Amino acid sequence: MNPERRAIAAEVFAAGREHDAAQSDRLQRFRNLEPETGELLGVLVRATRARRALEIGTSNGYSTLWLGDALEATGGDLLTLELDPRRTELARENLERAGLSEVVHCRTAVAAQALSEQPDAAWDLVFLDAERPEYPGYWRELRRVLAPGATLAIDNAISHEPELTAFRRLLDEDPGVESALVPIGAGLIVAVLDATAAA
Repeated sequence: MNPERRAIAAEVFAAGREHDAAQSDRLQRFRNLEPETGELLGVLVRATRARRALEIGTSNGYSTLWLGDALEATGGDLLTLELDPRRTELARENLERAGLSEVVHCRTAVAAQALSEQPDAAWDLVFLDAERPEYPGYWRELRRVLAPGATLAIDNAISHEPELTAFRRLLDEDPGVESALVPIGAGLIVAVLDATAAA
């Protein structure tokens, strides 16, 4: 990420922290991931040469900036899904400031419905950072839309470990998936699909 875009990302992160500090309701907070996790996501995109990426949980677009920047470098694009239209618009504004409007497509949508509408093997990389108890319900469609060899990243694996127990079990029980917990930020699960195995 170049210095200008990194400065914008830092502003978005700082504004998110200030906003969250004033909110007593968890659901009203932006709950941005940590900067080091954002950097790791960017590295994962570049390392895997991902070109088609999906983010579930846009919020104010902080993580989206890191993903979009990396996908610009690989010649790819990102679809990011958010339930709250106000947050979708805020993210869109932040991405426009960073010059990523052509790379990132923001959509206000229910994740489960949006996943069911995607074609098989549509995504090279998916980042999950939404309501964690919903993830097991996503798995069947999520597994279908992940391409062979795709990467799946899930945030808050340490900070909210109990909420991810059922989903981790699904990953562990799938013979076509290898995963590891990366102790960075709030904890990131990185899973990779077998490049030769069908869903």
